[in-house]
Amino acid sequence: MRIIGGTAKGRRLASFKGMSIRPTTDKVREAIFNILSHPEDDRFSFKNILDLFAGTGAMGIEALSKGAETVTFVDNDPKAVKIIKKNLDSCGFAERAVIIAKDVQSALKLLSKKGEKFDLIIIDPPYNSSLTGAALNHIDDNGFLNTDGIIVVESSKRIIWDGELKNIELCDRRKYGDTVVSFYKNKF
Repeated sequence: MRIIGGTAKGRRLASFKGMSIRPTTDKVREAIFNILSHPEDDRFSFKNILDLFAGTGAMGIEALSKGAETVTFVDNDPKAVKIIKKNLDSCGFAERAVIIAKDVQSALKLLSKKGEKFDLIIIDPPYNSSLTGAALNHIDDNGFLNTDGIIVVESSKRIIWDGELKNIELCDRRKYGDTVVSFYKNKF
């Protein structure tokens, strides 16, 4: 697993042994960041990012490499937190990152109390879980998404969340093999 673009392009990232955590493949990560970048100059305009169920941190670190100012990583697995720290250090991005070692709902409550808002929110829960809806509802209810912000949700094609939200709507959905990537934005 490598960083696809930006200042850390080509840097190898530490990962997990076994399948307890399934990092986003390089191919899918590249597709997501191509969609999020401006096509005319490959510019990445998202500055404050939230990476939920961060795993290895590859998605947030890719964003930092492409020019994000800060990324808040959330994962409650101690092994994941250790790998995120290792990957941030090896890429030189530790000073631009915050790691919250809590479950997503607890982390979102903490961020809500602080009044945090984000330009890009990445949600990549375990494939066999139903955690996407709870995370999206909490984000929607607490206004975490900046006006022109985007939410990227990665899921298995077997478990796609299609619920209704008050302030956020689905704006695009792409399939890459077994992976489905859904993009949400503010309705207003």
